Amino acid sequence: MRINKFEELQVWQNAGKLSLDVYKTLNNCKDFSFRDQIRRASISVMNNIAEGFERQNNKEFRRFLIIAKGSCGEVRSMVYIALKLDYISEAEFKRFYKSACEISKMISGLIKKL
Repeated sequence: MRINKFEELQVWQNAGKLSLDVYKTLNNCKDFSFRDQIRRASISVMNNIAEGFERQNNKEFRRFLIIAKGSCGEVRSMVYIALKLDYISEAEFKRFYKSACEISKMISGLIKKL
């Protein structure tokens, strides 16, 4: 199957779900600096997948996927702090962590295919 639009990529769709979850869950967080940073990191995952895909060049796409994978790591790192600061519950931590790990693995698989 040939993918013609980044919206068709399951990894992009999953990254979008993670971003929405981060936005909604931390919507009432009063630590604006922290909240904004984790939001930026989560949105960076999906945006870098989209931007790389739109370059229509495997070398460029790979480069942007590596950046997206790094942003996934940033989200995972930040959820540890969010948990320790009681910004999120243990269940939310597990949900975010699991999602970020799955997305990271999907990105790695896509990088290998390229």
